[in-house]
Amino acid sequence: MTKRGKNPEFVTVKGKHIVSPDGEPMLLKGIGIGNWLLPEGYMWGFKRANSPRLINEVICQLIGEEQARTFWRTFYERFITREDIRFLKQSGFNHVRASFGWRLFVTDDELRRLEGVGYDCLDRLVRWCKAAGLYVVLDMHGAPGGQTGDNIDDSWGYPFLYECPQSQALTIDLWASLAERYADEPTVIGYDLLNEPIATYFDREQFNPKLEPLYKCIVDAIRMHDPNHIIFLGGAQWNTDFSVFGPPFDDRLAYTFHRYWEEVTPALIEEYVAFGERYNVPLWMGESGENSYEWIAAFRELLETNGIGWCFWTYKRLDTDRSVVSIERTPEWAEIVAFAEHPRSTFQEVREQRPSREVIDRALGDYLDRIRFEARRVNKGYLAALGL
Repeated sequence: MTKRGKNPEFVTVKGKHIVSPDGEPMLLKGIGIGNWLLPEGYMWGFKRANSPRLINEVICQLIGEEQARTFWRTFYERFITREDIRFLKQSGFNHVRASFGWRLFVTDDELRRLEGVGYDCLDRLVRWCKAAGLYVVLDMHGAPGGQTGDNIDDSWGYPFLYECPQSQALTIDLWASLAERYADEPTVIGYDLLNEPIATYFDREQFNPKLEPLYKCIVDAIRMHDPNHIIFLGGAQWNTDFSVFGPPFDDRLAYTFHRYWEEVTPALIEEYVAFGERYNVPLWMGESGENSYEWIAAFRELLETNGIGWCFWTYKRLDTDRSVVSIERTPEWAEIVAFAEHPRSTFQEVREQRPSREVIDRALGDYLDRIRFEARRVNKGYLAALGL
């Protein structure tokens, strides 16, 4: 392995600022690419089938495993394209946060080889962003074992990552492989190591002390390949609690928080501003949204007043005004939702609830057609709320 030196062509950190390659402070203005490499049920209109595993189960029960593979290949190809990236750049964003789940990067066998469709998807995204002049943050939204313990990490309902040495080793290896892959790519701003670790449902006294030591192990592995990229560390309890952190342990760290659905006052970010002042480190609001345009505008303005860059959530989802663009819901989709919501714990329940093949084919075909860039509906109010 060749040890790389630090490269001035990269976005980096300087005191409390994230700075561009020319050394000037840079206010990050981004959008999360959710649902692409880690589908979430609410973006499909599902409540019961709310994680990638459970969504895939629905698709397999509707059309079979082999046709489900074809469905997902088409989904990955159409959900994010070169045209989507050009549109985001033209809209005024300067970066995207690409959320992914580990299962797309690791084989499902005992050896757990680092292979999968996810690498090609990220390669395409980075290539398109480079051509458009848009930066990328890579976000591990779902880690092996589950860093959150809820549907958003595609786990089994518990944060096993912190108790399972094999899951920790696989997480570290996956980040090391991505760092090696993108070590020389300035289009990548950095790595958001674990999305929203340790949900509020779990014993914080048990889990919180385990978070920063795991971060340190991941950072050590990344730095074996990549000295240049920024590493983003999120707090515990959905990226809200910074009390888990001690002093910075790497010279290119930034700290990221998420806030949703709370009154927008200076107190909302007071803890994070104080942390940035105390340790002279940059802050990044890595996820928020799913709210009214007035709320989004107020929160964005509060962040910008404090010199904090942001990345709202999310770019594209089904039938909503709470994303940058919306996917049209067709009448047949209601039958897919009804099937997904109904108990399907027995084969009899699956047989009795499955819609007709004609409805299934039309609904899934229309969905794959409407996720294409050409079929989008732009929510101009959302862009205006972001000042774009």
